[in-house]
Amino acid sequence: MNITRLTVDGLEHGLITDEHPTIAFGLSSAVAGEDLATAHVRVGDWQIETTDQVGIVYNGPLQPHTEYTVEVEATGTSGATASATTSFHTGRLDLPWIARWITDGTYETPEKLSPVPMVFRTRFAADKPVRRAWIETTALGIYELELNGQKVGEDYFAPGFTSYAHNLQYQTYDVTDQVAGGNELVATVAGGWAVGSYTFKRKNRTYADRQALLLEVHLQYADGSSEVVATGPGWEVAIDGPVRMAEWYDGETVDARITADDMTFRPVALTAPRTNPTVRAQYGSPVRVQDTLTPITQTLAPSGEVIYDFGQNFAGVIHATLRGTNGQTVVFRHAEVLVDGELFVKSLRTAKATATYTCVDGDQTYSPRQTYMGFRYVGVTGIDPDDLELTAVVLHTDLRRTGTFTSSNERLNKLQSAIEWGGRSNFVDIPTDCPQRDEREGWTGDYAVFAATASYNFDMGRFLNKWLRDMSAEQSSGGGIPMVVPRAGNGFPVMANSVWGDVCIMGPWAEYLARGDLGLLRRTYPMMRKFLKAAGWWSKLLSTGDKRLVWQFPFHFGDWAAPEGRAQDWIQRGKWVGTAYYANSAGIVAQIADLLGEHADAARYRTLRQDVIRAYRNVFTDGAGTLKGKGDFQTAYVLPLHFGMTSGAETEAMADNLLRLIAENDGRLNTGFPGTPYILFALSDNGRTEEAFDLLLQTGPPSWLYMIDAGGTTIWERWDALREDGTVNIADLQSGKEDGSGGMVSFNHYAAGAVGDWFYKRIAGIEPTSGGYKTFRVAPLLGGGLTSAEGAVDTPYGRASSSWTLDGTTFVLRVEVPVSTRCTVVLPDGTSTEVASGVHEFACAVAHGLVRGAEEPARG
Repeated sequence: MNITRLTVDGLEHGLITDEHPTIAFGLSSAVAGEDLATAHVRVGDWQIETTDQVGIVYNGPLQPHTEYTVEVEATGTSGATASATTSFHTGRLDLPWIARWITDGTYETPEKLSPVPMVFRTRFAADKPVRRAWIETTALGIYELELNGQKVGEDYFAPGFTSYAHNLQYQTYDVTDQVAGGNELVATVAGGWAVGSYTFKRKNRTYADRQALLLEVHLQYADGSSEVVATGPGWEVAIDGPVRMAEWYDGETVDARITADDMTFRPVALTAPRTNPTVRAQYGSPVRVQDTLTPITQTLAPSGEVIYDFGQNFAGVIHATLRGTNGQTVVFRHAEVLVDGELFVKSLRTAKATATYTCVDGDQTYSPRQTYMGFRYVGVTGIDPDDLELTAVVLHTDLRRTGTFTSSNERLNKLQSAIEWGGRSNFVDIPTDCPQRDEREGWTGDYAVFAATASYNFDMGRFLNKWLRDMSAEQSSGGGIPMVVPRAGNGFPVMANSVWGDVCIMGPWAEYLARGDLGLLRRTYPMMRKFLKAAGWWSKLLSTGDKRLVWQFPFHFGDWAAPEGRAQDWIQRGKWVGTAYYANSAGIVAQIADLLGEHADAARYRTLRQDVIRAYRNVFTDGAGTLKGKGDFQTAYVLPLHFGMTSGAETEAMADNLLRLIAENDGRLNTGFPGTPYILFALSDNGRTEEAFDLLLQTGPPSWLYMIDAGGTTIWERWDALREDGTVNIADLQSGKEDGSGGMVSFNHYAAGAVGDWFYKRIAGIEPTSGGYKTFRVAPLLGGGLTSAEGAVDTPYGRASSSWTLDGTTFVLRVEVPVSTRCTVVLPDGTSTEVASGVHEFACAVAHGLVRGAEEPARG
């Protein structure tokens, strides 16, 4: 038996924390049916005997700046044993900062623009042998550190995006090997989210009037003495450094000719944040380089711009190795698509998405450090292509990939790739809606519908924990959840609304099912309760009878981004969407309450769920499964079917009505953000599996495979973002006309990629039935001409997988079950078996009706 993975707060190594951490470990064993019998967990003098493998909270003593070793000794039910160790460090805990906040007090940030980056510097000596040296630092803005001319750390965009009025992370960097006898420390601080231009209205100075830096260098000498070098009056600042402009939307401008000798340094001014945020050691995961891409083609546009195609839409920056001359300026423009051989940038709206670099003589490299773009294509001017070697750096939060899916259908494999890349591109410190235009905000509805897909593909624990802290901090006293988190100047008022607000329930629940840690549910439960209370208050407003359970006010996005209609049409469907999601969230919170021992709450929420279901039926339907009036739209059937709000003949009628509406739409879906993740479930889970595969495999717009066949490598915001005639849909949301505004169209918008959840749970058939896959189900669905599929997920207990093949009428299934878990396997012939840990193989014959040709014909 082996301990395959031992983590502390989700990390196998490198954790620095100001809080009591949580320990988890996975096991593997050659013994079939192995379970953990007991584990001994020791941290210094603290120890515990447990039968748990996840959610083990270390509640022993913590001292600042101390390393703690974690030891785990596990014994299996077979008598086999395994052991492993790791360690974590504490940060400052509540140790007061010696450092002072510093800024350039003379600088005035221009209206609606991002500030010029500030360059701070100091010099210090380390005259004795250094045993250990580290830097603790944070900023209002985003910072880059250099010590003796070398970059410190691997992070981009530190300290990360939080609700700076409430929460602020600091980072810790070990610089023992970088410290010399004489040292120069330089910090470049751009406006970032705190000060820079943000949102499409170009608001700035949201959290601070200008950038500020807080930093301490800790030196521990070999003789036992120590010293702290801290920001304060002795530091200098300049605003005429080489980075002339840096902001999220417009890009970055760098003049490499500018050196420290050319800059005008002056004494810093002391400052302080406007509020008193909680400053804690980094609890989210950093943004780092994840991959490097090389162009697949290089072409000359009619305009004379040299176009590089990287073959993949993504979030990141270029990396240029170039031979230049002093004063030569090279311009790099970015776009997601080409039209008539040129970069199409109208959809970026006001974002310039441009990197401009002025050269020195000779060979040099350039890559933006204080911005990022969403792009596939780069247009370059100002340099001969022979003097340029261009690659691209993929940037996103450091997320561990946990899930995979493949099948015999190559189109579906490409769709799975687009789903993954859409997630990666929009998990840049927060879950953004898109990575390219003048937005890139933390829209909550996008993540709500994608949460289960995200938590299968990636370990979202640290990422989500960070974002949910800000969500809780920004929740209104009445229980409303911001539509964008952090709000950061977004103009929407904070109020309770469906889907977008339901993220406070759906996000933690999806991650709990994937990871099994009750701590996340416990921390977010008060936020969930407040939100449901707010939903109830709005539902009762101006209502009587069952209508007091219909959630109509104050506002819902409704069936947002449905293929038909415009924004006002989608919004008018809000009460159907809101009421169904209200019932669903009440049911989820009832389960959470039971898990947390809040049984009275659980009973109340179960009753609420049933009451809301009754209201949906009585107010919106004829009582027999047909929606009345304006409620006769696909999402209004999808949601009650998938949320378990129907029974018996009513279910059959609703499923038939959904099929009727699909048929009336030429066999295609017509759902927006709220219904798209569940339309295939609504069909397949109610006896319409063949119809679900038919819908999935449609290739004309609107459909998932239309995006793929049109060359999409990520998921689009609108089903017809690229029309069949090759034009881009930049129509205004309200008028439906192209008015020059750029409309609302993104080619990297992950919400519709929530269909991935059906791939994993129905095609591969692997689905958790309790937290962390402690128990799970494998029940593959056959159809669509598929002859094989495989889904694998790295659970907290170990690897779980489902891999099947279909040869003629012979179905063969291989299931992998981790130690300490149980799996219920259901074969296509209805046979059900419960198995313990190990690798198991099953076979059965299937009916001829389930077998189609391996190559499914294209559907228009």
